[in-house]
Amino acid sequence: MAKARVKLALATYSYWHFREPKVSIESVIEKCSALGVEGVDILHRQMELPEKEALTAEHRVYLRRLKRLAFTHGVAPVCLSTHQGFVSPKPEVIAANVEHTKKCIEICYELGIPALRINTGRWGTAKDFDDLMAKRGVEEVLRGHTEDEGFRWCIGGIEACLAKAEECGVMLALENHWGLARTAEGLLRIMNAIPSPWLGVLMDTGNFLTAPYKTADYESLAQIAPKAVFVQAKTYPGGGEWYTLEMDYDRIARMLAAVNYRGYVSLEMEGKENPDTAVPKSIALLRKAFQV
Repeated sequence: MAKARVKLALATYSYWHFREPKVSIESVIEKCSALGVEGVDILHRQMELPEKEALTAEHRVYLRRLKRLAFTHGVAPVCLSTHQGFVSPKPEVIAANVEHTKKCIEICYELGIPALRINTGRWGTAKDFDDLMAKRGVEEVLRGHTEDEGFRWCIGGIEACLAKAEECGVMLALENHWGLARTAEGLLRIMNAIPSPWLGVLMDTGNFLTAPYKTADYESLAQIAPKAVFVQAKTYPGGGEWYTLEMDYDRIARMLAAVNYRGYVSLEMEGKENPDTAVPKSIALLRKAFQV
């Protein structure tokens, strides 16, 4: 059997950490090409699209321009990273997030993207994201409700998106991204409740904060690795925006090879260093670890 081989991708988030000015998707595609990286992982909120509106003909023209630019630069759009939340006692909130996710699936279809990053959503009891990070991603359950209810709402919300995902040929990739997927056990509880070929795990190497706060949680990563369909690899040159974890990518590469992972490993550079120097260094690190 041939050795499992990954390909590298670059998350557009690596160049824009939600602070102005916004860095265009076009410029990251060009940087990706210049670095010789095979795939681009697009952050939805970084696009020139209104997040809550339905797709219009004008929006589709913009998406087709991006698709053409990526093709002519030899870069494959491989993932769209979106934000949604299914943890709510209000059915109308869950329904709105289902419709938002279906629209994002359509964006993937328009761009030829095979995977959509989805989230569970959070309880919303932390004051803001800085407060959430200070608490290592742990939130109190919404008063008057239970964690079991949260899982039920989330599972129902994801299930409601699966028919659209299959129709468009887009994998839903559930990330360990705070909320109910803050732990491997929470993420796998959802995955095991939805045995669909159109749902897999997006393994983010830096989003488990259950181990000592300075190192990656390799035990938790190993638990979810067998279900991974996409990997986002965090690096922190110059220190992280919210925290810094030591990452042994040689170990992570061996972990993924052991489960025969053959997908993309997408760099998410989350350090404070200028991305024009931090991203090339991080790509070199991943190339060495994964031997690509």
